[in-house]
Amino acid sequence: MQFIDLATIHVKAGSGGNGCVSFRREKYAPKGGPDGGDGGNGGSIIIYADRHLNTLLDFRYQRRYEAESGKHGQGAKKTGKSGKDEILKVPCGTLVRDGKTRDLIADLVNDGDEVIAARGGRGGRGNARFATSTNQVPRKATPGQPGKSCSIELELKLLADVGLVGFPNAGKSTLISKISAARPRIADYPFTTLTPNLGIVRYRNYKSFVVADMPGLIEGAHEGKGLGIQFLRHIERTRVLVFLVECISIDTLKTYQVLLQQLRSFNEKLMNKRKILAITKIDLAHDVLRKQLRKPARIPTHFISAVSGEGIPNLVDEMWKAVAKELTHERPTSSRLTRSDGRKRMRVS
Repeated sequence: MQFIDLATIHVKAGSGGNGCVSFRREKYAPKGGPDGGDGGNGGSIIIYADRHLNTLLDFRYQRRYEAESGKHGQGAKKTGKSGKDEILKVPCGTLVRDGKTRDLIADLVNDGDEVIAARGGRGGRGNARFATSTNQVPRKATPGQPGKSCSIELELKLLADVGLVGFPNAGKSTLISKISAARPRIADYPFTTLTPNLGIVRYRNYKSFVVADMPGLIEGAHEGKGLGIQFLRHIERTRVLVFLVECISIDTLKTYQVLLQQLRSFNEKLMNKRKILAITKIDLAHDVLRKQLRKPARIPTHFISAVSGEGIPNLVDEMWKAVAKELTHERPTSSRLTRSDGRKRMRVS
């Protein structure tokens, strides 16, 4: 499936139905009072987070969405039927922005989170609403209000516990294929990975965490060079960053610092995330080279080989330890949004 993480759509909520001007006319009440009903409310455009989705691909093929308008009021004080809401399902981790101002409307992180992107118009009032002691035969009714129409920008940021960061051919895809059931494309040339890959790592005692394999970065990625800039936004969602550096690199410490600088230039807040360094392809290093490899201070460092399996169990232990620490510090950030019809809608604050 093609991976799409940005889409712009146009949405239009339904208009409210018009109120009705009507008077009661029956056999024994030829001059009855006003009985015009109200118009129904227009349907709203609701964006709903669904954990079964992982791409915004559908919104590339269909870009316009419209909710149903409310029906007009009728005599005998009959209220028109309200229009149906149009529910647009998106992957968890989708940002909903105003298409013109790019102001954030909602951040749909959890399965079931939803937000009203365009509210339907309220139905007009029938003439029965305007009857008073001084005006018993009102011939006034109000029209329904138009539904909101606007452009919406959808931006998907993948939700993962651990993000693998490194230069092309650092061994990210090979590692994720060894520790999870993910089967990314693997080859011995740069930029084999063109889209992010997600893998679920099964840990001890039925525990698990999600690892994301990002396309390789190059120097200047934060300025738009290479493929990395297209996916750096996904790293913002991860709880832990694992930097992969080849052992055959001229200077492993310098390589790590270059990667760090690319992330810092993209978003300074990434520096606050927990970090782990993995020196990869250690099976290619002889004993003298292993001793010469430099380790950065204050960051857990592991020497691994996806081919021989050396160091991978310890690295997975380190990943879980870091993820568990982050989970203990997090708190839920969602709050309830009540719709006009009384139903509860989840909106992320």
